[in-house]
Amino acid sequence: MGLFSGLMGNAGSVSIEQLQRDYGRLLTDSESIEMGFKLIRDTFIFTNKRLILINKQGITGSKMEYRSIIYRTISRFSIETAGHFDLEAELKIWVSSETEPSVVKQFNRSVDVYEVQKVLAHHVLG
Repeated sequence: MGLFSGLMGNAGSVSIEQLQRDYGRLLTDSESIEMGFKLIRDTFIFTNKRLILINKQGITGSKMEYRSIIYRTISRFSIETAGHFDLEAELKIWVSSETEPSVVKQFNRSVDVYEVQKVLAHHVLG
């Protein structure tokens, strides 16, 4: 992920090996990482059981929030692909019956949002 893209708030892919090293202790024994993305301070991980959002807080980033969203609680999601002049694509996820999206993430062009959609559809639709 380029610095400019990161500063703009766009997510870039992170290898499964790196995510496993950094966040493997968050996983249950039967859970595995399928894909993940990183913003400058935040990370989100798709596992075979849930979506994990990691939010670094504070000036130093030493305080962390780990938020889990179980796939069955996702009521709908959308992707908006990058256009010819756009730098990013967007993912929105709604949880339960909320009217506003619970998760909104921007992806840089290096991320195949169709793959992200495919993982979500696989888990949400069963």
